[in-house]
Parts: sequence; C-alpha cells; structure tokens
Amino acid sequence: MIEIYQILLNHFGKQKWWPCRTGDRFEIIVGAILTQNTNWKNVDKALDNLIKNKMLSKNKIKKIPISRLSALIKPAGYYNQKAKKLKAFVKYNGKITRASLLSIWGIGYETADSIMLYAYNKPYFVVDAYTKRIFSRLGLIKTQDYEYVRNYFESKLPKSISVYKEFHALIVELAKRHCKKEPLCRECPLAGRCRHAKRL
Repeated sequence: MIEIYQILLNHFGKQKWWPCRTGDRFEIIVGAILTQNTNWKNVDKALDNLIKNKMLSKNKIKKIPISRLSALIKPAGYYNQKAKKLKAFVKYNGKITRASLLSIWGIGYETADSIMLYAYNKPYFVVDAYTKRIFSRLGLIKTQDYEYVRNYFESKLPKSISVYKEFHALIVELAKRHCKKEPLCRECPLAGRCRHAKRL
C-alpha cells in the first residue's frame, strides 16, 4: 500500500488538502457535511455564500432560520437536507469524537472520518467512493463495506496523519484524472498494477 502511495505522490506531487480559505476548524466541518453527494466546486460556492454573509460560525448557523440557511448553501445541492444536517451538528454540545459524530443525524462514516482527520488531526483514514472504485479495480479490496476498507488501509499504512491526508487527496486526484467511471487507463500511473487496465 505504501508503494502505491509513493507512486501517486511522485506522479501528482503534494496535494495540500483540505481546501480551506479561513483555516478555521468549523469551515472544514461545514465543508465535510456540504460535500456529501456533490463535488467540491459546488461546496466552494456554498462556503463563499456563508463567508460573504458572515454566517460561517456555529453560533450564526444555530440562530439563522433554516430557510435562509438552505438558500445560502443551495449550490451544494440537497440544500434542505444539508441545512438540517448543519443544524443538527451545531445543536450538539458534547465532546467531539468519532462515536459522537456518528450519533449526530446526517453524519455517516465518511463525513465523520473527514472531520476527525482534517479538522481534529486524528488518524482515521477517509474512505470515499473513489477509494472503493480504485482499489476494487486494483484487486486489493473485495467488499464495499466502509469499516472493512478503512481498517484495511489503516493496517497497511504507517499511522501518520500526514500520510492519511495526502493519500486521500491523491486518490481523489487519480479518480478525477484517470480512474473515472469510464476509466482512462493509458496514462494512469497505476496501470501496470491494475487488473482492470490489463483487461482493456
């Protein structure tokens, strides 16, 4: 696994994720919720709306009418649902742990791990649809079960927050450029290792 990480790092270079303008933990958390079922370009527009309207704080989101919040985050899609999810998050006042995040309505495994890794610098590997697609094609995972895949990565990698962050970002870059739903295998840096590429 670390060899694949090095190949991608050498090919694409450092990605320096999470994309965050303010450097604020709360922005990362909001972004992690907004990015559910959409791409980052749309999330960026929603975050811009919140920043321009001075609404990117826990207290402001707690007080803003949900209809107004929905309108501000509309570019991120599923805006009514996501507004409810943001409201559910800001309502929570306890200690933030992976377990506590998973107890909040609207936060699943991927969102919880994104928050833990990028906002709180805790070593949880983030598994997304790209991860499952790429590593299934490589023949390294044979299940889509989130916890199995996360534990698999964490068992194969050094317990390094920086490696977890960088590898996740590199996987996203690989999926965007090469390992799409209809893959572009010819120039993929992992083509020589990929059983899917060999069949094409």
